[in-house]
Amino acid sequence: MNTTAKEIIEYMESLQNEEQRCILMGFFKTGPGEYGEGDEFLGLKVPQTREVVRAISKDFPLSEIPELLLNRWHEVRLCGFLILVAKFEKLATKRLENNEEAMKGRDEILTLYLHYAEQANNWDLVDLSVHKILGHWLLLPSNLGDRDYKIKVLDHLAQSSCLWKQRMSIVCSWKTSQMGDPSWCLRYAEIHLHHPHDLMHKAVGWMLREMGKRVSMDLLRDFLRQHAHEMPRTMLRYAIEKMSEAERKEWMS
Repeated sequence: MNTTAKEIIEYMESLQNEEQRCILMGFFKTGPGEYGEGDEFLGLKVPQTREVVRAISKDFPLSEIPELLLNRWHEVRLCGFLILVAKFEKLATKRLENNEEAMKGRDEILTLYLHYAEQANNWDLVDLSVHKILGHWLLLPSNLGDRDYKIKVLDHLAQSSCLWKQRMSIVCSWKTSQMGDPSWCLRYAEIHLHHPHDLMHKAVGWMLREMGKRVSMDLLRDFLRQHAHEMPRTMLRYAIEKMSEAERKEWMS
């Protein structure tokens, strides 16, 4: 597989599939006034993009990634984000957690990811990348700053006017909950409690459900006791999905 952004783009364009393209443009709401308005698709399935990533991510230079992230095609941008994920994960193993070079590499990837965050302009681009880069970085040593600095980074995303950056600030907690730290999920679920957008209601409910499943159902119940009365119905429904039918009915009433 070739290893310049230009060659990757040409290769992915050669896989264009018109039928699949139309399906994806409907699925990702690209029509006027919809959340994905104007997004353009080649019609590739995610496994096809992952195949490209697998073939090139090891040697693909970071300096070429912006060209992928700034590309008009949704799948090419996804390819760029997934290369960043692959590179970050290689530097985030237990063995390399405190390694100075690895730390430097992770910080560089994270900085690049945040710089181009607005290019993750649909929910799949956020959901397939943010927890594996930003979420993991939150729990690893960093030269950029301590926990207070990390909170500032997330607050900046949460307070942005960009829906996708806001989504990043909560979906990154998928990883922190997997690793046993509920604090990020609880903080940003509370911040986004009254968010007007349905996509955020789903994201917050989903992350609360994951936190309950991975860390503590009692913590989830505590959160619901405080906030269920003010949570949008969709958010609440997503949060309680793994509970028994009887308990779900109780919370919904």
